[in-house]
Amino acid sequence: MIVITLLTSCGLSATATQTEPAAPQPDYRFDGTISREVLENYLDRSVTMAFFLVTGVVERGRGEYLYREDDIRLIRNIGAKFIGRALYRWGGESRLNEPEFWAGAEAIVQRVHAFDPDVIFQGCLFEMISRDVNKVKIPAWVFTEFEQPIQDRNFSYDAMLNPDGKLVNHWGRSSVPDVTQVETQMWFFYLAGAYINAGCEALHLGQVRLIGMADPELRAWSGLLQRIRAHAKTHARRHLVLLDAHVPRQGMIVDGVSLLDFNSFPLRIKEVVDKPYQGILEVGHLDALFKKSKGCISPNGWSCDSLPYLVELDNYGRRRNQANIADTSSIFVWGWDEISWFSLQDEAYRNQWLIYAHDWIKKTDPNGHLQMPVSRMISCPNASHSSYRANTRSPACPVGYSQEETIKRIWSQR
Repeated sequence: MIVITLLTSCGLSATATQTEPAAPQPDYRFDGTISREVLENYLDRSVTMAFFLVTGVVERGRGEYLYREDDIRLIRNIGAKFIGRALYRWGGESRLNEPEFWAGAEAIVQRVHAFDPDVIFQGCLFEMISRDVNKVKIPAWVFTEFEQPIQDRNFSYDAMLNPDGKLVNHWGRSSVPDVTQVETQMWFFYLAGAYINAGCEALHLGQVRLIGMADPELRAWSGLLQRIRAHAKTHARRHLVLLDAHVPRQGMIVDGVSLLDFNSFPLRIKEVVDKPYQGILEVGHLDALFKKSKGCISPNGWSCDSLPYLVELDNYGRRRNQANIADTSSIFVWGWDEISWFSLQDEAYRNQWLIYAHDWIKKTDPNGHLQMPVSRMISCPNASHSSYRANTRSPACPVGYSQEETIKRIWSQR
């Protein structure tokens, strides 16, 4: 509020108030292409909400489906605009045959879009296939895309594997698909098209270097992503799909042009060895992405010295027999993956740490954006269905960890 002193005709002073103009609202408009400003507006309001769009029976004891009404309320309350990892399979691929799997996802997308049509949902094309893919029928439109005769057959697990055996059974009884194999490209194109058709406007490509084990020049990846982008031009809600991936080499660039709209990577939290169980962020710690995201021409045509990127509290298990032990040469934080470490801290420290991480990234590398943790699988024993949830603890979500209002406050002070 601005106070202004006025002089009246009688020479006496009076005061009047003038309301400051409201701050301009971020722009979330795009169609066909996206500007850097609009893209970063979305990244500034991004959250991880694993399995948010998945409906059905609770799997592996997790609670993704139990608190969906409260999750929808949370999205509206904090003003989230980019819902990361909302729709995917990690094994159990045969569920994709179920019409209700897709109908359930579409219904939730429509519910959120009813109060905020700008929200983007992300599906995932991950670096794991199980033999359950053998039960998934190949749609005719996938055969047509790859100029193959339409057949009545299912996907083939064996046909997606690297012929030299690289990363076969990498996940125990499951494997990393090889992107140079046509069957893998058909599988990923099917997933991408199905997620786009269900309402997703973003796709996370997982650990692209693992999937690209035989594609060092990124030629197979380039051809596949061109197909996916062309499908989005026709089928996506705003004629665009945003692609990102974990980039251990700081980007996916071919002939100066990025294959990705933005990069992403784990935070790579460093333990404070003499302050159990604290963690900090540091440029150059292990393979952290800070100040290393490569410059390029964006797929949307604009140039940048450093492609915008997301960093997230990642999940990848625990270090065997070394829980709560510091090792700054390891990606595990006090023996845990990042989100599990975070969940084990007390509520005050979790809130403080989110503020610290957000501010540190903005100050250290403005190209980076913190993807706020809202729901994600954790590896430590707890009473919250093996998941961390940022929801404010309440009867509607009794397993909430109560970071919701902190996230809202951080974003409101932008």
